[in-house]
Amino acid sequence: MSKDKKKKSTSGGTIALNKKARHDYLIVDKYEAGLSLMGWEVKSMRAGKLQLVDSYVIFKDSEAFLIGGHITPLNTASTHVIAEPTRTRKLLLNRKEIDKLERNVHQSGFTAVCLAVYWKGNKIKAEIALAKGKQDHDKRAAEKDKEWSRDKLRIVKAYNR
Repeated sequence: MSKDKKKKSTSGGTIALNKKARHDYLIVDKYEAGLSLMGWEVKSMRAGKLQLVDSYVIFKDSEAFLIGGHITPLNTASTHVIAEPTRTRKLLLNRKEIDKLERNVHQSGFTAVCLAVYWKGNKIKAEIALAKGKQDHDKRAAEKDKEWSRDKLRIVKAYNR
């Protein structure tokens, strides 16, 4: 056996992104939270069966919960349990982080949304963001800026040929 044999790594892999949240909200602050999951949910996430569109975070009894995340159950992994794809999942955060998020959501008019779910080592983590809703004109301005930066790159590329 060789000493240089490397272990197979699952770290750094993104499972799902919430692209709509970046379009609809102005991201102010980001947090990393663990997820409390069942076995069939982890197996489905390994297969990439997670959707985060319209998912958000609520606070109840000084705990954080993810609402609206849809995990499609695999037929082979969830034969012995009744799988509930849209169940409420508990987020694992420090007490200070929960208190800060809860205070900002209730007092300052912010919203807590889930931006991404990814692997970190052998654990599944969620990227939670403290966000403020964008107005329609802000969305249009952001779209114009994105298009202009894309056009600039094309112009510079054509010029350098």
